[in-house]
Amino acid sequence: MTTTSLSTTGSPPGATPGRPVRVGVLLTALLAACVAFQLNASMLSPALKSMEGALNATSAEIGLTQTAFFTSAALFSLFLPRLGDVIGRRRVLTGMLALMAVGCVVAAFAHNVPVLFTGRVLQGVSGPVVPLCLIMLRQEVTEPKLYGTLLGVITAFNGGVAGVDALAGGYLADHHGFQSVFWTMAVVAVVATVMVALMTSESKAPVAGRMDWPGVFLLVVSVGSLLVALNEAGKLAAANWPLIALLVVVSAAAFALFWRTEGRSGHPLVATHHLRQRSTWALLLTTVLTMTGVFAIMNGLIPAFAEDAQAGLGLSAQQSAWWTLTPYALAGLAMGPLAGRLAATFGYGRVLRVGLVGAVGTVVLLILTLGTHSRALLLTASILVGITYAGIGNIVLNGLGIVLSPRENPGFLPGLNAGAFNLGAGLSFAVLYAVKTATAPADPTSAGDYTTAMITGAVIMAVAIATSFLIPKPVAAEAR
Repeated sequence: MTTTSLSTTGSPPGATPGRPVRVGVLLTALLAACVAFQLNASMLSPALKSMEGALNATSAEIGLTQTAFFTSAALFSLFLPRLGDVIGRRRVLTGMLALMAVGCVVAAFAHNVPVLFTGRVLQGVSGPVVPLCLIMLRQEVTEPKLYGTLLGVITAFNGGVAGVDALAGGYLADHHGFQSVFWTMAVVAVVATVMVALMTSESKAPVAGRMDWPGVFLLVVSVGSLLVALNEAGKLAAANWPLIALLVVVSAAAFALFWRTEGRSGHPLVATHHLRQRSTWALLLTTVLTMTGVFAIMNGLIPAFAEDAQAGLGLSAQQSAWWTLTPYALAGLAMGPLAGRLAATFGYGRVLRVGLVGAVGTVVLLILTLGTHSRALLLTASILVGITYAGIGNIVLNGLGIVLSPRENPGFLPGLNAGAFNLGAGLSFAVLYAVKTATAPADPTSAGDYTTAMITGAVIMAVAIATSFLIPKPVAAEAR
């Protein structure tokens, strides 16, 4: 990677004068931060079963701690990027990573579920690591093709650390207990904290203003209520539907108050005229629809089908990971840098649609070939989804959140887009698994319920392709 001094790119708006930082040094520090966050998101998955026994807890209780992490990550993503605009992005990113390390230590010492829950919530403060890293990179690298390439490198780790994270988590849990997973996370988080503090430069928004804490509170209540409602709806028959209805009402009321507050605030978290722009609502809608259509397919239905002893292939959990999730993560990691460069060269919207169309085509291929029970076809489909969604769609959607954000408030759209990713993920499991349950066949050897759920996901992704045409072209971020 080039080590040209960043001073050769000019002084970007909002940069704080200081020592020049080389591109390779900056990228190394930002990648360390992204890896530290990703370990918190995915390394624990193979250890969940051992945590149940060690803490004398039920699957539901351990699952609730996972929900706490992702909900916390979504909510902090809504406002921490904007806080970085105001008080300094390096300061906020360093603080996030330090709190994540504290959360890892708390979880490592957990002797019951409440302590574990507290640790996971603290770890969730790191939710907006990736968008903050992309904003910091954007402040320093102004050449479109180089930024697109580096954007792809950073964002590619958001889908998993080449599958090694899950495999390492399983090994540590089996041989040294689940606490060793958290200690590993803590060490990586501390290293990343030090690297970000020493190897990056500080930057703020050109007109920093003040934080709109009333707006933050109302937006967090609105999105938080909706996320909790979605998590409850995912329980299907066991869900508390009156509670879900109440949470939806609370979410709508809080958002209405948020809109009113932002219209009257002198320093709004999100100016209402920005919310009305297609660069905001069209991107957020496309992100939610994309995630709703594809996330539960790749992270739920395909592994479940691989492990289904009656309707599927009857693989073990470890075999399923080797045939599905690991190749998916590797393909996304390999494709990411190329996708970012192609987006800057040929257009973000055009490359995004190539990825989404490819993802839909791959799901259709899965639908048509489930009955063959072929491991080779399952592997092929996992790789193709890794290339088209994880390696292209995910990278470009994250990038659009950066390059379409307004100059005077660069942190607001990446934060909202991060929330849209989490909202779509929750919707995906709620909607697609509801369809799967509703269409469960009488014959347990039939894969009809998997097929119906995947058809639903493909239709939702097709709608995402249509809404992507409404996203405006980020002219300044594309090579002319």
